[in-house]
Amino acid sequence: MTRVIIVRHGQSGYNTERRIQGRTDASKLTEKGRNDASKLGKALSNLSFNAIYSSPLQRAKHTADIIHSELASGGGESAVVQVSDLLLEIDLPLWEGMLTAEVKQELAEDYRTWHERPDELRMLLNDAQGTREHFPVLALYEQARQFWQEILSEHQGETVLIVGHNGINRALISTALGIPPSRYHSIQQSNCGISVLNFAGGLGEPVQLESLNQTQHTGEILPSLRPEHQGVRLLLVRHGETEWNRQTRFQGQIDVPLNDNGRQQSQKAGEFLQKVAIDYAVSSPMLRPKETAEIILKQHPSVKLDLQSGLREISHGLWEGKLETEIEQEFPGELQRWRLVPAEVQMPEGENLQQVWERSVAAWESIVQTALTNQVKTVLVVAHDATNKTLLCHILGLPLENFWNFRQGNGAVSVIDYPSGLDGLPVLQAMNITTHLGGGVLDKTAAGAL
Repeated sequence: MTRVIIVRHGQSGYNTERRIQGRTDASKLTEKGRNDASKLGKALSNLSFNAIYSSPLQRAKHTADIIHSELASGGGESAVVQVSDLLLEIDLPLWEGMLTAEVKQELAEDYRTWHERPDELRMLLNDAQGTREHFPVLALYEQARQFWQEILSEHQGETVLIVGHNGINRALISTALGIPPSRYHSIQQSNCGISVLNFAGGLGEPVQLESLNQTQHTGEILPSLRPEHQGVRLLLVRHGETEWNRQTRFQGQIDVPLNDNGRQQSQKAGEFLQKVAIDYAVSSPMLRPKETAEIILKQHPSVKLDLQSGLREISHGLWEGKLETEIEQEFPGELQRWRLVPAEVQMPEGENLQQVWERSVAAWESIVQTALTNQVKTVLVVAHDATNKTLLCHILGLPLENFWNFRQGNGAVSVIDYPSGLDGLPVLQAMNITTHLGGGVLDKTAAGAL
C-alpha cells in the first residue's frame, strides 16, 4: 500500500483578504499561517516520509519547509522537499488578485458558472499562442492525473507527503476517487488541513480515502463555515466498537451492543463535539448506534434523539454472525466479489447495496429537509459502516461501485454541509475524523467487518 498524506498550505495574506490567488505568487503566509504550519509539522512528526512534494508557490513551499524542520527536530527521518509544477494551484489568470466579492459583482455570470457548474467555466486568453480557450477546472484535473501517474509508480509501498493548495488538492483527491469535475466544490480543504489516501497500486486501481480535511491540530475542532452559509450541517458518526467488530464477525442487522471500548469511543466522540452546538439528533434504531448517540448527547441534554429505520445497517442475510473464513467456506468466491464489485452482490436472504442506497438516502434527505424546515443549523446523525459509505457515495455523486473508497472507523466523525439547501450540492467538509480516539493523524480503530 502507498500512503499519501495531502496538506494545504497555511493561511496567506490573500486568504485573509478573501482575494483570489490562483497561480500568483504575491501572497505570503501570515503569522497564523506560519504557526499553523508548525502545528501541522508536529502533528505529522510521528510519521516517516519517503518523499515530500511541494508546489513551487511560496505559500506552499514555506509551509513545506516549516513542516520539514518540525519533522527533523522531532527526530524522525524525513526526505528533502521536492518542488513540482504539477502541484501549482488552479490557473485563474483573469481573476487573480481580485477580491471574491469583486468577481461576484463584476463577473456575475462567470462566477455563477464557477459556483454551480465549475467544469464549464471558460476563460478566453490572449497570449503568445494567440487567442485560446482555457477551462481552469478541467485543466487542473488533467494536471492532477499527470502528477499521480508520475509519482505512484515511483513510490510503491512508500509514504509520501504532498503540500499543495485548495484547488489542486481537491483535484488530486477527486481524480484518485473518480469524483467528476462538476463536483469540484463538493470537497473542502482548509488551511493546514490533512487528508490521507491509501493506494493499492497506480491510478485507477483500488484506493481508499482514509480521512479528509482534519483540522484539529490547528485548534479548529471542525472546518469552519463560510460566512455566506445559509444551510444545514450534518455530523455523520459511525457507532462505537462492538465485540463482533473486534472479532471481524459480520453483524448486519443482528442487534449487537457496544463493548466497553465502543462506549469509551462514544464518550470521546461526545467530548470532542461538546463545544459544537448540536440542535437535532437522529440515529439508526439499532442498539449500537442508538447507544453511541445517547452517550454523545450526554453533553447536549436538551437535544431530542429521533430514530430512522432507513439508517439501519445492511442486511447481510445468511452471512450474519459469521467470520470471513466461515463465509468463504459456505459461499466460495462471494467475499472476493463483495470486495471487488460490491454493487453486484446480493446478500443471500439479505439486501444488496441498491436497496441500502434507496432507504438510507431517503432517510438522509428527509433529515436535511426537516432541519431546513425547522431552521436547524447542526444535526448529529449516527449510523453504520455500510450505511455511511453508501451515503458518502450519494453526497459526492459517485456510483455504488465506489463503496470501498471510504473508510469509516468506529466513533469517527464526518462533516457534510448543505450551504444552499437540498437544491444545491452538498459539501463534504471533513471525513472520518478519529483524532479524538487517540491514534493521531491516522485511523487506528479496528477495521472490522461491516
